[in-house]
Amino acid sequence: MSANCPSMQSTGFGHLTRQLMTLAGGRVVLALEGGHDLTAICDASEACVSALLSVELQPLDETVLQQKPNINAVATLEKVIEIQSKHWSCVQRFASGLGRSLREAQAGETEEAETVSAMALLSVGAEQAQAAAAREQSPRPAEEPMEQEPAL
Repeated sequence: MSANCPSMQSTGFGHLTRQLMTLAGGRVVLALEGGHDLTAICDASEACVSALLSVELQPLDETVLQQKPNINAVATLEKVIEIQSKHWSCVQRFASGLGRSLREAQAGETEEAETVSAMALLSVGAEQAQAAAAREQSPRPAEEPMEQEPAL
């Protein structure tokens, strides 16, 4: 994707950089390829460097957040995930978001996180119930002997 892509604001490059940093655990290298629109290159580069420095980025327009990705881009990303997941298992996690707008993908991630939290709470509740049942089944002696410390 080039900096003069009309459908992508320069701030989008900062957000893409931030997402790549999340995916790669913060280990990202960027290379400037050049181009003909020096203003767009400058703005996109500034947005990328801001993302690298954890500077707050300008929000994306709502229309951009709801825009579906290009079908050819989705096909390319599916192939990339297929190939790279053999080496980096973490990229497989993002396959479910392909073809969805950023808003749809974010909603899916929120739903997934809520499901995982609910399942964890159920699991913890079941473990606590089992522990309580085990305590009720094994009677404690009326008096537990205390260890005596030797005299000094």
